[in-house]
Amino acid sequence: MISLRLRKSALLQNSNRFKGVLEKRVLSTDDEDGLRPKSLTNSRGGVHGNWNTTKQWRNKPLFRRQGDVRFKTGKEAVNLLINEAMRRDAHEVPFINSVKTTFDCLSSLFDRNPRYAFLAKQLMEPERFLSFRVAWMDDHGIYRLSRGWRVQYNSALGPYEGPLHFGHHVNSGVIKSLGFSSIFGNALTGLNVGAAVGGADINPYDKSEAEMQRFCQSYMTELHKYIGPDMDYPTMGCGVGEKEMGYLYGQYKRLSQRVSSRNRPYLYGSSLNFSKVPGYGVAHFAEEILKSKGDSLQGKRCLITGAGKVARALAERLLQYGAIPLSFTDASGFVYEPDGLDSGKLRTISQIKGDRTAQVGRYVISSTTAQFNDPASVFDIPCDLCFPCAGVDELSEGEVNKLADNGCQGIIEGGFSSITAGGTKMMKKRGMLYGPHVITLTGSTIVNGLNILRFDAHADKLLAEHISRIHDQVARTAREFNTRGDLHAGANILGFIQAADVMIKQGAV
Repeated sequence: MISLRLRKSALLQNSNRFKGVLEKRVLSTDDEDGLRPKSLTNSRGGVHGNWNTTKQWRNKPLFRRQGDVRFKTGKEAVNLLINEAMRRDAHEVPFINSVKTTFDCLSSLFDRNPRYAFLAKQLMEPERFLSFRVAWMDDHGIYRLSRGWRVQYNSALGPYEGPLHFGHHVNSGVIKSLGFSSIFGNALTGLNVGAAVGGADINPYDKSEAEMQRFCQSYMTELHKYIGPDMDYPTMGCGVGEKEMGYLYGQYKRLSQRVSSRNRPYLYGSSLNFSKVPGYGVAHFAEEILKSKGDSLQGKRCLITGAGKVARALAERLLQYGAIPLSFTDASGFVYEPDGLDSGKLRTISQIKGDRTAQVGRYVISSTTAQFNDPASVFDIPCDLCFPCAGVDELSEGEVNKLADNGCQGIIEGGFSSITAGGTKMMKKRGMLYGPHVITLTGSTIVNGLNILRFDAHADKLLAEHISRIHDQVARTAREFNTRGDLHAGANILGFIQAADVMIKQGAV
């Protein structure tokens, strides 16, 4: 009897010893530099959690409307969440599309830890949604009226931060969609930044400077009540460049007592080359994506759509990487240089687009080699990579097929949601590389989070280092959740985990 007890005691000690070794192996890591970040799937509150916790949350109803609604699998949870979003906001099509594309990536996460589905339900609703009228006077003395918005979506990780977008395509659904997506992109930076997006339904490209100044002053007169240093930090976006940010900052100074934070002026991005940051960030991500495949941007023929600050800064950084920019587009059509754009030709286009009402087609006057609207579609141009920077849902299945047929290896988003859901599926079907905007447009957030006061060569190097880190973390997450090579899924999963783990600690707020 005594020997049996001793045998049991020895077995128990060996079991505990093996368990301790196993836990150390799970928590220890070894990357290239010898210190890989802790795995997301571990016993210290990771995505697996433990069986008791998993069982407890799986037995709770996700929704109580029309009876207690539970789910058995992660896919069922995703369907319930999407149906709830459609019930509440079916008229906001861009927002519904963002919810679908994001939550479709999270089903495997909900399978491992059902509690995250309840946090996703909370995450769908913004903390604050501001809508206001913007009354201003045009150059003819006529009163004009526009709509302004600011959605302060999530502050779990830190103060709100996000771009402003001016354009005739902007509406409440677009603003809400971009705010929802920015949660995950801002979380990936690891710099304690919340998520917010704003804008107005005014087209800045057919307005004079005086009209835009009056509009920005009216817009900020209402917005300044809800923003400020260390509370909400608006940044440049589509249709909002250095001039617009300057007008907004000037009005903010007239209305507010506190105009600086952390030894920098509030809304300071209106100068010091910060308009280049988003474009440079997209180029750095493209280089990292190709590097992971044993390739580089050197010699790549790059098709660029759009001709705004992001597109031009992207072309500038691509030239520094040794790539060959081919085109720019705007409302007038597109210009195409068969042999590529060099730095001199890029300066000419930048000078043309410096005039707010100028069209890119004017460039053909100063170039003997440029083609204007030839071939019929810009996506008929043979290229190695495509960088859509023009607008939302620019690329559908048809355009993706054209690019693939012409030898395009991948699409790197330089604008928000440039590719439709159908286009994304077609890219995967054709085996193309994909750089989703969730990660490619994190450049401005990184630079602001690092408190960089001037964007120069040193700041660009820091930006590239952080982008490399984010790419590696996203790629590792994609492998861990059995979606190797899918940066879209990896970015949404990792960004969601970063935000949700903090939300758990803060409770139902």
